[in-house]
Amino acid sequence: MASPLYMDRVIAPHRSLTPQGAAVLLAVVMAFNILVAIFLLVVGAPPVLPFLGLDVLALWIAFRASDRAAKRVERVQVTAEAVTVSREDEKGARTVWTSPTAFTRVGVDLPGEHDARVRLMIHRKRLTLARSLSPEERVNFANALQDAIRAARNERWS
Repeated sequence: MASPLYMDRVIAPHRSLTPQGAAVLLAVVMAFNILVAIFLLVVGAPPVLPFLGLDVLALWIAFRASDRAAKRVERVQVTAEAVTVSREDEKGARTVWTSPTAFTRVGVDLPGEHDARVRLMIHRKRLTLARSLSPEERVNFANALQDAIRAARNERWS
C-alpha cells in the first residue's frame, strides 16, 4: 500500500509577459528603430544604422532565455518513507533526488534580503530548492516543507 503524500508541490517560475506580449514589445521596438533609422538617414548619419538592430537582437535573446528558463520545473513530494525532489530542465531532462524522511532536515539560509535559500540536508549532502520563488515565498515553502516532514515522521513512528 502506498503511503500518503504529506506534500506534493510543483514549483515553476512565473513569467508575467506572455509570448504574444513579447512579440508585441519586439514589434514596437522595431518600429521605433525604423523611425530612428529614417531620421538618421535624413540627417546623414548612415554609419549608425547597423547598431540600431543590436538592441532588438539583445531583447530577442533575453526573451528567448527567459522562455527557456520558464520551462524548468521542480516537484517536491514528502511521504513517510522518503522526500523526493524531481527537477525537469528546459530540454526535458529529469533528475531525481531522494532521501529518507527520518534523516532529512530543512534549512533556510538568510544571508541577505534577496538571498534566502531553502535547502534539504542529509549528512553532508545538500540540495537547494525553490530558486524560482521570491524570498518570502521561499521561507513560507520551507515552513510548509518542514511541517510536512514532521507530519510524515510522526506517522512513521506512531
